[in-house]
Amino acid sequence: MRKPLLRTLALSALLFLGGCAALNEVLAASFQKPTLTFQRADLADVSLGGATVNLTYVVENPNPLGLSLAEVSYAFSVEGKQVVAGTPPSGLTLPANGRANLVFPASVKFQELAPALVTFLNKDKANYRAEGSIGIQTPIGILRLPLVKEGTFDVPKLPQVKVGQPQVTGVSFTGAQVNLPLVVTNKNAFALPIGGVDGAIQLGSASVGTVSTGDLGAIDAQGTRQVTLPLRLRFDNAATALTSLVGRPVTLGFRGSLKSGPISLPLDFSQTVTLQK
Repeated sequence: MRKPLLRTLALSALLFLGGCAALNEVLAASFQKPTLTFQRADLADVSLGGATVNLTYVVENPNPLGLSLAEVSYAFSVEGKQVVAGTPPSGLTLPANGRANLVFPASVKFQELAPALVTFLNKDKANYRAEGSIGIQTPIGILRLPLVKEGTFDVPKLPQVKVGQPQVTGVSFTGAQVNLPLVVTNKNAFALPIGGVDGAIQLGSASVGTVSTGDLGAIDAQGTRQVTLPLRLRFDNAATALTSLVGRPVTLGFRGSLKSGPISLPLDFSQTVTLQK
């Protein structure tokens, strides 16, 4: 009695396995390979200290059943140096007869790419290279699609900082009060955060005080931010000094720093201004 039963069970198992093999053959014959296509490269969280470079790919699934992302292998380098890169989450669903965007983010710290940060910021473009693969879970196993992309992204430019015409608002025997307009212009095609501009002011050959803007926030692409800063002149004899300077062109020197993101860069310039009463 046991032998016929065992033979029946064995035959059922063989038929089942044969059916699975036949089903796999049908699936393999009808399954269409998804495609992975590069779409764009975007910058996010940009400052003079770094940025996040997001590479967006599109996966097209031409099959009438949903698929999922099973594995990702990804490396990203800028100017030949590998940087920290993230990946889309495994298990991401690819809709049936549809498409899904895959975003690969990479955190780039500019000061790690050149001996001096200013040297890197003087470049117009930075070269990047992305390489790796994604694995898609399918009814016939994991299908791996390679990705390789080389390109460039815009390097943030230092903002332009200029001083407007200072306005004398008060004079006493102990000093003088001056309103100093400071204009900061973002020359980039993306918003740039400016944490502040601080520095010492010199009029002619005299050091007259210090100014600080505080946090200016994000300045829009190609935008301008103007702040008027109170400056207390520190001449030994303010009235006499102002008499010789008001209404006449004088060289204003600025030496200080500009903050953006996690870094602070030296700022040193001079220009001709005319004090007005």
